[in-house]
Amino acid sequence: MKIIKKILIILLIALVIAQFFGPEKNEGDIASIEAFMKETNPPEEVKVILKETCFDCHSDVTRYPWYNNITPVNYWLNSHIEEGKEHFNVSTWEGNSIKRKDHKFEELIEEVEEGEMPLSSYTWTHGDAKLTADQIKAVIDWAKLVRIKFGLEPKPE
Repeated sequence: MKIIKKILIILLIALVIAQFFGPEKNEGDIASIEAFMKETNPPEEVKVILKETCFDCHSDVTRYPWYNNITPVNYWLNSHIEEGKEHFNVSTWEGNSIKRKDHKFEELIEEVEEGEMPLSSYTWTHGDAKLTADQIKAVIDWAKLVRIKFGLEPKPE
């Protein structure tokens, strides 16, 4: 019994010490999304959806919940943010080719249609991020229009 008590005390001490450390936060400037917004020109309804459901993980502008201050939760959230930005980061939109932008929108349509985005683990804690059928349709319709625009733009040689 003494060994279990010692192990629990050591784990508790380690957990308390861990609270003083955490990953670097993803706190960029809101201006980093302006190029994306200007080029893709989403309607107001889609702008709200993007802000409430996408930008936390797919831009350099993240709104952190209170529980992000708890280790190890902050590491788990950080891994989601980093993975999301790796796949689609609107803050680095300007540096992408038309072909890559079109491909990202193709993936966006697929992920939203299949209900893969936003992640269920995100919607558990962000109830306002759960998309209705009308919101899904609005996002997909907008994304398809953007893809048409990319198809019409001249391709670099």
